[in-house]
Amino acid sequence: MVNIILKKQSQGYNLNVKVGDTDRGGGSNKRVQFSGTANTDQVRSLFSLEYSEREPLRATQREFMATRSTPSATLYRREVKSGRFLDLGDTCSQQSDFFEGTQINYKTSKGSYCASPRLSPMHWTVQTKNQSLNLFNSSNLDLNADTTLFADILIGKNKTENDTRSPSWVSSSTNQSYFWNRNSNAYEAWSKVFAPEEINGVNRFNRQWDDQSVGINLGVKGVIPGTQLNYEAAYSASAYRSENVSPRTLANIDQFFLGPKLGLDKAGIAIYAPDQQRLTQRLTPVEFDHITGASRSADSSRTQTLSLAVNTELWKLPAGTVKTAGIAEIGRQSFDNEVDPRVNQGYFNTVTKSDDVHGSRQRYALGAEVYLPILKEVTASLAGRHDNYHFAGRKDGKLTYNGGLEIRPLPELLVRSNYATSFRAPDMNYIFKARGTGYYSSSTDYYRCKSEGKELKDCDYANYSPGANYVQFGSPDLKSEKGKSFGLGVVWSPNNQFDVSLDYWNIKISDMVVNLSSDQLLRDEADCRTGKRDISSSQCVDTINRIKRYPKDALSRAGEIQEIWVNPINAAYEATSGIDISGKYQLKTNAYGSFIIKANYSKVLSKKSKQFDNDALYDDLADLGNSDWRDKLITSLNWNKGDWSNTLTVTRYGKIPNGSGKYYLSPTGLANWSTVYQANKNLSVSVIINNVFNKIKYDYSGGWPNYPVGSFSPTGRQGWLEVNYKFGV
Repeated sequence: MVNIILKKQSQGYNLNVKVGDTDRGGGSNKRVQFSGTANTDQVRSLFSLEYSEREPLRATQREFMATRSTPSATLYRREVKSGRFLDLGDTCSQQSDFFEGTQINYKTSKGSYCASPRLSPMHWTVQTKNQSLNLFNSSNLDLNADTTLFADILIGKNKTENDTRSPSWVSSSTNQSYFWNRNSNAYEAWSKVFAPEEINGVNRFNRQWDDQSVGINLGVKGVIPGTQLNYEAAYSASAYRSENVSPRTLANIDQFFLGPKLGLDKAGIAIYAPDQQRLTQRLTPVEFDHITGASRSADSSRTQTLSLAVNTELWKLPAGTVKTAGIAEIGRQSFDNEVDPRVNQGYFNTVTKSDDVHGSRQRYALGAEVYLPILKEVTASLAGRHDNYHFAGRKDGKLTYNGGLEIRPLPELLVRSNYATSFRAPDMNYIFKARGTGYYSSSTDYYRCKSEGKELKDCDYANYSPGANYVQFGSPDLKSEKGKSFGLGVVWSPNNQFDVSLDYWNIKISDMVVNLSSDQLLRDEADCRTGKRDISSSQCVDTINRIKRYPKDALSRAGEIQEIWVNPINAAYEATSGIDISGKYQLKTNAYGSFIIKANYSKVLSKKSKQFDNDALYDDLADLGNSDWRDKLITSLNWNKGDWSNTLTVTRYGKIPNGSGKYYLSPTGLANWSTVYQANKNLSVSVIINNVFNKIKYDYSGGWPNYPVGSFSPTGRQGWLEVNYKFGV
């Protein structure tokens, strides 16, 4: 994400430095921006340079998720048919320094194995490490009073690093994950998680992304001489490339731990005669480097657009001037996803294949808009646009339009309404993607938890990490989304100090392109299999077909999730409605300065959907698996006096379901504060504090990580000091 400030006007030069940290540790950040202008009589040029860094935040840096209640297995030897864990001697105690001194001998009814309550938290970055450098320049050349040439360029470089999976090995993972042990005459499964103490630290297996981007916008704008027709003709282009480095185990890892393969048995299972000491020995970093490597993939995209925009005044009516605008665009987009060829050549310890993906499409668009002051108290606007896409050997396009009407029956009262249609073509990756594979950082097998009658907080299959594997395909036959929306609102402004507004909105979308959520699929599967939903419904049939499981009578991993198919689909229908209420009050005093109070409230009144045409409408608001906020209130108080400016913002987040999906979590309020001191005309100093009261929204009902992931942040209080200095003014 580019955070660089794209200022179009600036005088002199400006240096901005911002540093921040968290109260609970981890996630510190810093940013430096330098901008300025270079102007002559005909040329105006602005530049801005930004460098930023952000440190990662690991789950172990927050006490409430630094450990799991049930330790995760780190080393075991298991007999497959009986499920019994075989004795590892004193290995666990001899290696008790592993995983920051938390490895223990964990005893169960079927034997014991090495485990650590800190394993999953150690390998989960809730905030990624990031480093970015961005440069922006905007220049204008006045050829004459009516014509200006312009050029904008943005160059960015970004590095990201995260950790979502511990480095591990499972015996014969490319062939059922178990083998025939000739020494014990039994099918066995061996597994080892490599401890940070063996591999030179917890960051040794991090994934890395190196991104480069460039964008340009060139054109001419002005007024056609002798007319009132304003125009802007432009060519814009952008290119983006992301190189991903993903650590992987190598194909030689089975031989390293099990010795040479001695063949296959009648069932096609690999035969080995391994020495247990190879499994239980402490590895060295050199040995770890011998059995691991990294794949390097690259994703890139390009866009080009030619556009011509015009606007003018048509004629004057008693109530005002009729204005119109038009636009024409032609563009091309393309992308490439290139997989490391070694992934498909047996170099790494994987059997899943991944394919290179390429795609492109052309886009054409024509649009027009008109503004009509019908009466002094009544104004209207009408716009239309036709978009046409050519991709995957087919064409898709649609005319969309929108209209708005504003009526002012009283000087202080405004009534407004709007109606619009929409059209959105599917993302190219959804269309062209061949076969993509990967894994989720964590998954919850709701069905197995319900089958065993366990609450999520007590279930071994809740939020297990690493999560389930997934397979994703593109869908070349995806339809474009089509939507309709309307709104009605009123604004009351009795004076310059106070105004309040109320708006109702209603949105309906058909053929909505949905990249299915694995967590929602797993929730739906559990509902379908346990009778909460009709298992014969189209949605249940589709959901169960997407969750691929090992057979219940399999020797190894019986009933576990094998993979989840998450290719995008066209959901039949979704409709949602709600209200937005906002207000503002300004108060100016001679003795105490000026005050501005603002409040904005949003509430979803209804949300219903269905995945297939013959399904019944589903009430998403009543679904305790839907983690969307039902309502949200944002209030702020700004106080300005002399050289000081202070702002307090309080956000109240409405209720959301808890992790178990049985109850709602109570609404939560978070407060942010900022103070700006203008020391002189050139220097200002700011202090910014987010989450002033250091609140964390805990939720232990769904088990680790003990907070609502995706809805609230585990960061806690954050603070920044920002200094801004202007010179050369």
